[in-house]
Amino acid sequence: MKLTAEKNGSEVLLKIEGRVDTTNYGEFESSVNNAITDEIKTILMDCSEMNYISSSGLRVFLVIQKKMMASGGKFKLFGMQNSIKEIFDISGFSKIFEIYPDQASIGK
Repeated sequence: MKLTAEKNGSEVLLKIEGRVDTTNYGEFESSVNNAITDEIKTILMDCSEMNYISSSGLRVFLVIQKKMMASGGKFKLFGMQNSIKEIFDISGFSKIFEIYPDQASIGK
């Protein structure tokens, strides 16, 4: 798993690559928390290179969503592969998160 962050004012673009599972969810959560500062109001998560997510990874996404909602911020996901989108659909997480086909679709 690799996570990169690009900050742009009150927005941060996070790009996740690889697997998020029981072996690295703690590292993933720490990396995301390090990228989120008080001035960040929107997180855009590029999931196009994420190829697996376990229930531990889903929990981290939920924690991030709750944190952003509590601060009045937004957490938007985009670029999910079909297999990842299916996991979000089956778990009911597609109803909790704003999920877009690609970055260009956000805000339209």
